[in-house]
Amino acid sequence: MTVPGQRSGIGLIPISPVEQKKKDFTSDQEVRWCPGCGDYAILATIQSFMPTLGLARENMVIVSGIGCAARLPYYMNTYGMHSIHGRAPAIATGLATTRPDLSVWVVGGDGDLLSIGGNHLLHALRRNVNLKILLLNNRIYGLTKGQYSPTSEVGKQTKSTPMGSLDRPLNPVSIALGAEATFVARTLDSDRKHLTATLQAAAEHRGTAFVEIMQNCDIYNDGAFDVLKDADSAVEAVVRLEGGQPVRFGKDGAKGVRVSARGSLEVVDVAAVGEESLLVHDPAADEPELAFALSRLGNVDGGVTPLGIFRCVNRPAYDDQARAQVEAAKESHGEGDLTALLNSGDTWQIG
Repeated sequence: MTVPGQRSGIGLIPISPVEQKKKDFTSDQEVRWCPGCGDYAILATIQSFMPTLGLARENMVIVSGIGCAARLPYYMNTYGMHSIHGRAPAIATGLATTRPDLSVWVVGGDGDLLSIGGNHLLHALRRNVNLKILLLNNRIYGLTKGQYSPTSEVGKQTKSTPMGSLDRPLNPVSIALGAEATFVARTLDSDRKHLTATLQAAAEHRGTAFVEIMQNCDIYNDGAFDVLKDADSAVEAVVRLEGGQPVRFGKDGAKGVRVSARGSLEVVDVAAVGEESLLVHDPAADEPELAFALSRLGNVDGGVTPLGIFRCVNRPAYDDQARAQVEAAKESHGEGDLTALLNSGDTWQIG
């Protein structure tokens, strides 16, 4: 059941009785990131976007772990928690499961959510908890001063890899799709229009919405995504995904993506193969294999990088189902007695 006027992804969260603006979501804390950090653009977009949801600020919670991105709850005039390194998805799961009146958001960096927090992220995604998870990916550890992260490219020279990283980087979107997350998207910190539209779609989704936001760290990894941001290079490097449309990019849409004879995806010249042979993007497809293949097309170091919504499907949310089980148990057995439960079965006393 939803309150009249509310979207299904928001559910039973109380709406605000008054119109809200960006200033209402801006805290009195001094923003302390390095000048030029992509976090500023992301914060400004979130502060401007949140009022459009129409939710009361006291029913919104932002949970973070440790890292530069994890400072974001301080700067939002909502409830929030700067929690433990990597554990934000676990803490947020508890909140979402016990408090259906809350809109729960998770914010973390690539190191926080993909390294020590990788397991927590994976299980939140597969369970489809009603969370909105924003992974701010700058491909480096910023707070601890420039060590390589799980998304750093092979050969990356940092303080912890002076001869170059030997690790193959993780692809956040591929991981989310591999866990069969029900909403998966990718966007850029500097593309405010696209970022806002992506956040809006994530907020409207019931279940786990995972958004990778590629961002710049101008101190320790400056220019990591310049190829995607420069107007000239982006034409050939960025694929804009649109549901129901053929996957095309390049100048005048001269290039496209189709399924090859091997079953993988390949980049082709549209004039040579015809538009009818191109893959038509369907984020609502039941199975995630084509969305996963799109995530593997390439990355910022080669190939092309798709941006947009890779997957958006409906599946029961974990927290909704957990609360339904509790209610069913109450109907069958009445209210539980915690003291009786603790003293049931094989118990003993010491001393």
